[in-house]
Amino acid sequence: MNKKDITVNKLKSLGDIILEDVEKNNVPAIKVPSRGTSNIVYDNEKRYYVLGDRYGKRSLGNVKQISKIAQMVYVANFCKDLVRRGKTATLREMYYVSEGWDVDFGDQQESNIVGEDLEVTLGMTREDLGLMPEEDGASVYGNITIQDDDVEINALRAGKSGYTISPTIDEVKFLDHDVERVIAVETMGMFHRMVQEDAYKKFNTLIVGLKGQAARATRRFLKRVNEELNLPVYIMNDGDPWGFHIAMVIISGSAKLAHVNHQLATPDAKFMGVTASDIINYDLPTDPLKDIDVLRLKELSKDPRYKDDAWQVEIKKMLKIGKKAEQQSFSKYGLEYVVETYLPEKLDAME
Repeated sequence: MNKKDITVNKLKSLGDIILEDVEKNNVPAIKVPSRGTSNIVYDNEKRYYVLGDRYGKRSLGNVKQISKIAQMVYVANFCKDLVRRGKTATLREMYYVSEGWDVDFGDQQESNIVGEDLEVTLGMTREDLGLMPEEDGASVYGNITIQDDDVEINALRAGKSGYTISPTIDEVKFLDHDVERVIAVETMGMFHRMVQEDAYKKFNTLIVGLKGQAARATRRFLKRVNEELNLPVYIMNDGDPWGFHIAMVIISGSAKLAHVNHQLATPDAKFMGVTASDIINYDLPTDPLKDIDVLRLKELSKDPRYKDDAWQVEIKKMLKIGKKAEQQSFSKYGLEYVVETYLPEKLDAME
């Protein structure tokens, strides 16, 4: 049975559960895994957050839950139609389509949440269900050839902006590559700097521009190239708590997406910098930490994802010096410095 048939059958099963209850004169109910903080657990062996075994029950016997079940059934039916026809819809499009349904969503956030409820209930991703985000995908530059639908694309010959990662990245095939590693960078400014300075050639690498917090498709791409192509993944972000967090979401997933972290997290990915030690060792231009930065750093220090000594040292050091720095701060020494000096030294130390 192919993935499309599996998805359609799972969606149909939701309606079958309700119909079976009706036929047995039982009050229809749906079990939905809890996504509350008390049911999100960090798995030390897997090295990412997972959902626990707690469930909530939505019953038509509870007046307050009738609309929630109706919303889920409508969204499931909408997704079933998408998958059957081989189509996709953005979350925004689904919200507008719902204006013609007999159920009401107060806003798009509410319809998004129902979509998340559906994917966690069925054990599938929203992409499996034909639902796509609004954000653009990240950019990939380097010698890798992929097949996206019926089109072969080489990310080295796709222009200076590279290949844009498809929201349906699981349907993309990796045909060939001639690289040894992947370097993912937080900002598109650093992405373009590395492309201009031929970093892909110097380090025989794929360069991935994350565009800030990495989208789900980007995280899935990084996981796939790491596991399927055996390419080590390095992450270079701004030297602040928010940059640390962006990197850690790639490495160990997020609490919010505990139900799909097994498809998104890349536990073997390594944080390359910018670290507090880099700020000191390279005498980088800095900004003072704000109160919110200090608070966030203290939160990270207690997060199980940052329990390793290396993370603890860097967090404490940043709090001590009271400073943060951006990736572009290496430009103090010239535009070429980050590729000619910083990255070679970092890679040599890490490999």
